[in-house]
Amino acid sequence: MTKNTVLVTGGTGTLGRQVVPLLRAAGLPVRVLSRRERPDADGVAYVRGDLLGDPATAAARLDGALAGVDTVLHLAGGPKGDDVATRLLVAAARRAGVRHLVYISVIGADRLPLGYFRAKHAAERAVAESGLPYTVLRAAQFHDLAFTVAEKTARLPLVPAPGGVRWQPVDVREVAARLVELALGEPAGAVPDLAGPTVYAMEELTRGYLAVRGRSRRRLPLRVPGKVGRAYRAGENLAPAGADHGRRTWEEYLAERLAA
Repeated sequence: MTKNTVLVTGGTGTLGRQVVPLLRAAGLPVRVLSRRERPDADGVAYVRGDLLGDPATAAARLDGALAGVDTVLHLAGGPKGDDVATRLLVAAARRAGVRHLVYISVIGADRLPLGYFRAKHAAERAVAESGLPYTVLRAAQFHDLAFTVAEKTARLPLVPAPGGVRWQPVDVREVAARLVELALGEPAGAVPDLAGPTVYAMEELTRGYLAVRGRSRRRLPLRVPGKVGRAYRAGENLAPAGADHGRRTWEEYLAERLAA
């Protein structure tokens, strides 16, 4: 196989659809791990594999997918199982002698007492302890997720206003560009987090959506209880000092998304 080949997990997802064309534009051969059969297209080879499927089958398919691969961009993720999937990938990458493993995580992975964040943190540890040269980038929630939440919330008769819960959404294209930059560079370990330019109360995101739609709703103040509420009110999910920030705002994203 041609060296310098890049394997992308999650290459057909929201982030992967932005990353893959950038890798191709950089002149790199690209393979995408996909749960279902897909025809090769636009210089991208699709190989079948499921990181959360039968472990023996998944490992065998990963060995084939990783043959001749120098760099892996691990973008696949979901509500559950990110730690399990990452450990399986790490083991296969070690067997294949991968030279650079790039992983996308989430800001606050080690601070938010929620299952999704804990799995992300466990996945980070699996990468860092793998013995492989690696880079880990933590990013804030994408505008796309904020849009989905705002769109669903806007259908309610009252807009929930969870006190102290804030997001700092970032544009997926800016995250994709940063990941490709990191993949093309030398392994750097944990790099500065990447968040959007502005912090919003959750209620503000929905109100911004409603304003563009020409609608309005009354608010429903809420208090998120327990450890989760305290963590959000403390801003544990927000970019820490020294983080990088994208430029594209929520308002700009909304205008483009709704115009389309």
